[in-house]
Amino acid sequence: MSFWTYVSNRHQQLLTDAFQHASAVFQCMVLATVIGVLIGVLTYRSEWAGNLAVTSTSAILTIPSLALIGLLIPILGLGVPPTVTSLTLYGLLPVVRNSIVGLRGVDSTLVDAAKGIGMSRIARLLKVELPLAWPPILTGIRVSTQMLMGIAAIAAYASGPGLGNEIFRGIASLGSANALNEVLSGTLGIIILALLFDAAYVGIGRLTIPRGIRA
Repeated sequence: MSFWTYVSNRHQQLLTDAFQHASAVFQCMVLATVIGVLIGVLTYRSEWAGNLAVTSTSAILTIPSLALIGLLIPILGLGVPPTVTSLTLYGLLPVVRNSIVGLRGVDSTLVDAAKGIGMSRIARLLKVELPLAWPPILTGIRVSTQMLMGIAAIAAYASGPGLGNEIFRGIASLGSANALNEVLSGTLGIIILALLFDAAYVGIGRLTIPRGIRA
């Protein structure tokens, strides 16, 4: 069976797997973004705290994804819980690092001016610092998303959702008629999703970052 015939025959299942894959990555990126930006906000003013945050989240990336999911299975079981936990943890580093870099890069004179007109600490953070730090934060989110697209395929090891199931089925049945088609369809599906997500981030950047800042 040719690849395109295989895709045509299984397009409904492939679309379902693609939707689940995209949904898992999106939801985990929302969690990683909220947690990562919060960590950045809490640590960027202190050199040692910022370094500790970056080092800690960097250490998570040194754990092989298959090993981390395997360690989580006895604790969280199979399916969605270990998938969400592992993907969220892996997505933290670029968001944390870029949040700290972005917040530290805000012009102090602008912060002082906001303070001078009576803005509170929270108001300065929400209305001055975070908006100016948004471009590097968005870059961190883009990098995290691209990483998670590939890592999410490993979630199939824990009966997680997504296109990784196609890849694992193909690998498990190497030598069969459709083994290569299964691996190829899962891999190409992940690449297409990664490109679509990145295009969406480019659009978000154009809508949310003033042209002067982009330049």
